[in-house]
Amino acid sequence: MSNDPLVIFTPSGKRGNFAVGTPVLTAARQLGVDLDSVCGGRGICSKCQITPSYGEFPKHGVTVAETALSEWNSVEQRYDDKRGLKKGRRLGCQATIQSDIVIDVPAESQVHKQVVRKRAEARDITMNPSTRLYYVEVAEPDMHDPSGDLERLVAALRRDWDLPDLEADLRVLTTLQSALRKGDWKVTVTVHLGDAVFSPRIIEIWPGFYEGTIYGLAVDLGSTTIAAHLCDLRTGEVIASSGIMNPQIRFGEDLMSRVSYGMMNPTGSDEMTRAVREGMNALFVQIAAEAEIDRDLIMDAVFVCNPVMHHLFLGIDAYELGQAPFALATSDAISLRALELDLNLHPAARVYLLPCIAGHVGADAAAVALSEAPDKSDDLVLVVDVGTNAEIILGNKDKVLACSSPTGPAFEGAQISSGQRAAPGAIEHVQIDPVTKLPRFQVIGSDIWSDEDGFDAAIAQTGITGICGSGIIEVVAEMRLAGIVDGPGLIGSAEQTGSPNCFEDGRTNSYLLYDGTPDGGPKITVTNTDIRQIQMAKAALYSGARLLMDKFGVDHVDRVVLAGAFGAHISPKHAMVLGMIPDAPLDKVTSAGNAAGTGARIALLNTGARREIEQVVHNIHKIETAIEPRFQEHFVNASAIPNAVEPFPILKSIVTIPDVTHNTGGGERKSRRRRAR
Repeated sequence: MSNDPLVIFTPSGKRGNFAVGTPVLTAARQLGVDLDSVCGGRGICSKCQITPSYGEFPKHGVTVAETALSEWNSVEQRYDDKRGLKKGRRLGCQATIQSDIVIDVPAESQVHKQVVRKRAEARDITMNPSTRLYYVEVAEPDMHDPSGDLERLVAALRRDWDLPDLEADLRVLTTLQSALRKGDWKVTVTVHLGDAVFSPRIIEIWPGFYEGTIYGLAVDLGSTTIAAHLCDLRTGEVIASSGIMNPQIRFGEDLMSRVSYGMMNPTGSDEMTRAVREGMNALFVQIAAEAEIDRDLIMDAVFVCNPVMHHLFLGIDAYELGQAPFALATSDAISLRALELDLNLHPAARVYLLPCIAGHVGADAAAVALSEAPDKSDDLVLVVDVGTNAEIILGNKDKVLACSSPTGPAFEGAQISSGQRAAPGAIEHVQIDPVTKLPRFQVIGSDIWSDEDGFDAAIAQTGITGICGSGIIEVVAEMRLAGIVDGPGLIGSAEQTGSPNCFEDGRTNSYLLYDGTPDGGPKITVTNTDIRQIQMAKAALYSGARLLMDKFGVDHVDRVVLAGAFGAHISPKHAMVLGMIPDAPLDKVTSAGNAAGTGARIALLNTGARREIEQVVHNIHKIETAIEPRFQEHFVNASAIPNAVEPFPILKSIVTIPDVTHNTGGGERKSRRRRAR
C-alpha cells in the first residue's frame, strides 16, 4: 500500500495516491478528473478553482488536516486581489498536496458541465397560488375622515377583492405613501394570502397598474442535485428550469456519510447547512439570469427534499436521523420567510416545505405522492423515485405504503471505474451484439451510434469522457443478455464468453467498452467491482419494492412508474433485466420524469394541494426497511441478475437470459484463484 497522501475528488469519486508536493491540477489530470485549465497552470485563468474539505470523513476512512494543502501563495493572493476568490476556494494549479485530502470540483470548474436532467413535466395544474397581484383604487385622505393610507388601502382591497383585513410588511410601509401619490391613488400590490403560520399580508406595492408579473420557485433539493423551476404565479407557466450539483457532495456522496460527517466534526452540520444554502443562492442567480428577471420578483417558493436534506437545509443537526428510531425534528409542513434561510429572493418571500412522511421518507416522497396520486388509483401502482436514496411508494385507493432504500450513488456514476455524472461526452445508451459480443453506444450530445457514419464528427467537441448512470444500467443489462456476465454477477473470460473485449484484470475479468488511448482519450471499461456496485444499488431498490409488496400481500403490481432524474432516461427493459424493478408488462412501466419537482410545482401554484398532501401524508403507512427481517432476505436474492429466486416470467417471455456460469472452468488461472479463496 502506498504511503503517499490519498486524494479524493468529488463529485466524481475518483481517488489516488500522490507524492507530497504534487499540484492538485496534476493529480486531477492523472486521475481523469474533469478540472478545467486554459493558462497552463500559471494562475491566470482561474478555471481550476477547487474547494478543499477538512475534518473527519468516515466513509473515505480519512481525516483531513487543515495543513493538507500547501499554504496560500502569492499567485492566489494576486488573483484574489484582482478578481476575487470565493471563501474556501483554492487554485488547483497552485495548491499542492501535503497529506490526505478531499477536494470538491465545483460545477464552474468542470470542462464538461453536469446535465441536471430534472426538466419540468407538462401538467395541468389548477391555479390557486398563495401570492397574487391586485390592482386597486384607493380613496384620497380626507380631513373630515382621518385615517392612515394603509387603512384606506386595506379597505379598498376588502371592497374590490373581498380580501380580509391585511397587514403590511415594514418595507411596504416605507414606500406606501410615495407609491399612492405617484400612482394618483391607484396601485398594484402583491398579497400573500396567508397560511397556518402567516396572516394575510401585503408584501410589495407599485404605483399605478403594474404590467409585469411575479414569480415563484419549485425546488427539488436532492442529495446529488438541486433543481429549480421558475414559474409565473399568474399563469403557472414554467419560465425557466435550471439545476446544479449539491455542493454538500464534498462531505459525502450518500446521506449517511453526511450524517457521519456532522457527528465526527463539531462544525460539520453548520458547514453543510451553509454549503447547501450558498448552492441554492447560486442556483437562484443562475435561473433569474436565464429568465432575465430581477430576483426581487420571486415572492414564493416551495421546497421538497429527503429528511436529511430537510434538516440540514433548515439548520437542524441530522444526528438523530443517523440512528434508530430515526426521529425527525418535525414531520409537519413548514412555512417560513426566505430571509430566515438566508435565501436571496424578495425580502418578504415566503417559503413552504412539504411535510415529511417519516424518518427516511421525506418531503420529496410526499411531492411524488402529490404528483402521481397513488391514493386515487384503481389499480395497484408502484412508484419508484430512483436516486441516491430511493423513495418507493406502493398503493391504490385502499391504502398507500412507503419506504426508502439506500441505493447509494452508483446510479449517478459514482464509485464506478469509468463513471461520471451526466454531461456531454458521457456514454448514455449501450447495445451489445449477441453474436460478436461487441458494443455500440451513444453519448450525451449526439443521437448517432458509435458504429454509424458521422459519429466522430458529431462528438468532436465533447469527445467520449466516461459513462453516466443510464449507460451503466444499460451496459450491465446488455452484458447479462449477451452472456458476458452471469447471474451472480461475474464477468467471464474471453474464452468463456466468446467476446474479444473481455480481458484479464487482476484476479477477475473486465469488459472493454471503448478505447480512446490511441488518440489520447480514456479507456472505458466495466470491471467486476463496477458490476458489484450496480448489484448492491439495484438490490436495495428491488428489496424495498418487494418488501412493500409483502406488506400489501401481493406478488405482482399492475403498473410501475419510474420517477426522478433517471425516470425519463432508464430503459424499462434494461431496468427489468437488471432486476431493479418487479416483473411487469413493459408497456405498464412508464416514466413520470421529475415527479418530486412536479409535486413541488403543484404545491407552489395551488395552495389547496398543500392542504391535500398534508392530509394524504397522515394516511401513508411507512415501512422501515432497517428493522424488517425479510429486507435482508430479499436483498440477497436480488443481488443476482435479475434475481436468484423470482422467476420474472413476463421478462423472460420478451428476452432470452443466458444460463451461464463463469465461476467454473475457464483455465488453470481461475482454478488456482478459487483454491486461494
